[in-house]
Amino acid sequence: MENSNDVKYDAQEAEILEDQEFEGIDEEEIVSLEGLVEELQSSNKKLSDENKKLENELSAMKERIVRITAEYDNFRKRTAKEKEGIYTDACEDILKNMFPVLDNLERASNVNGSIEDIKKGIDMTIRQFNDSLSKLQVEEIPTDQGFDPNMHNAVMHVEDESFGEKAVVEVFQKGYKRGDKVLRYSMVKVAN
Repeated sequence: MENSNDVKYDAQEAEILEDQEFEGIDEEEIVSLEGLVEELQSSNKKLSDENKKLENELSAMKERIVRITAEYDNFRKRTAKEKEGIYTDACEDILKNMFPVLDNLERASNVNGSIEDIKKGIDMTIRQFNDSLSKLQVEEIPTDQGFDPNMHNAVMHVEDESFGEKAVVEVFQKGYKRGDKVLRYSMVKVAN
């Protein structure tokens, strides 16, 4: 353990060294340097405070990014689930409209009647199926207004002057649309 004489000696020695360092520097320079030191300390404190403020803002931004990322991920999952639900509901609606048609076809296949009775049953089932399509806002693509490449698929062409330009002569397979969307193009034979 150091004794008090050693401590006094060290303090005196430090004072002597300090005095030697400032020898040759006048009082005005010392005051100027002390002012500069105070200025630097003040600037350092301001920069330190600004740094803390920026670190806090950065931390808040990082938290916000994490929160927004989680919200977006939840939104994406929720949207996918809703989309799947809409698709399932749409399929159910379509199937509910088709079940009665299937029931009638099954009944018709079990009937022991004449060909005329079976034909009558098939015609009724076709009408019922068309009614189901109407409920789903599906309509047959018209062919009486001439060939339209946006609605028809020309699979055959015939040169016959008795028909008008781009007239649909024969329909091989009916086409259907819902609103403006074509579900199936009509397969047709086109004249001229």
